[in-house]
Amino acid sequence: MNEIIQKRQSIRTYEHTPLDDATLEALRTEIKNVTPLYPNIRYSIEITDKPTKGLYNVKAPYYLIFGSEKKDGAHENIGFIGQQLDLFLSEIGIGTCWLGIAKPGKAEEKEDSILPFVICMSFGRPAEPLYRNLASKPDRKALEEISEGVDERLEAARLAPNSHNAQNWYFIAQNREIHCYRKKTNPFVRFVYNRLNAIDVGIAICHIAEESSNFSFLKKPDAPMRTGYVYIGTVI
Repeated sequence: MNEIIQKRQSIRTYEHTPLDDATLEALRTEIKNVTPLYPNIRYSIEITDKPTKGLYNVKAPYYLIFGSEKKDGAHENIGFIGQQLDLFLSEIGIGTCWLGIAKPGKAEEKEDSILPFVICMSFGRPAEPLYRNLASKPDRKALEEISEGVDERLEAARLAPNSHNAQNWYFIAQNREIHCYRKKTNPFVRFVYNRLNAIDVGIAICHIAEESSNFSFLKKPDAPMRTGYVYIGTVI
């Protein structure tokens, strides 16, 4: 398995020192080169040093602000794209943390070119261990709780970061394909958690993609249904 997937962890305390220009330029290049899950969905990624606000906020020297047009699959797309950047930053020694409830700290004037805000990610030099000790077991559900069938890539999906560590996803492996689902949510919290669960599934699918020699993703009309879950699509 990809070593960074195995040992990455969310970083919540940072050194409040600027990153060097070469590191920021490398990140800008990586942003240009990410592969979307859905190429037909427009999205935006902004680097900012302005503090974010909201519940479970993290004070960091920098943030990535993700926006997207409102379209079916937009949140999964952002999770898939953002996790590529998460893994890249972790690999070059920069800590990150997805901020599911936080929002940009300063409301900017709306323009036609600005896409609706989706989610933030903090990043910077870590003031705590960057990587998880591989001798310790990650706080994750067992594979049999979140999946059925056998595919070695499911372990990478299990290790994906997700909001509140709820792992509100499910995977069915059949014939080297992986059908992907997100949990249906209570109507009273649907507005928040449908978004977070969809982003989380996109993050997990990114980990599956990282472990795939060839990767494509589509919705199959004959995919199996899973009670209590919404079918997202299938890794081919």
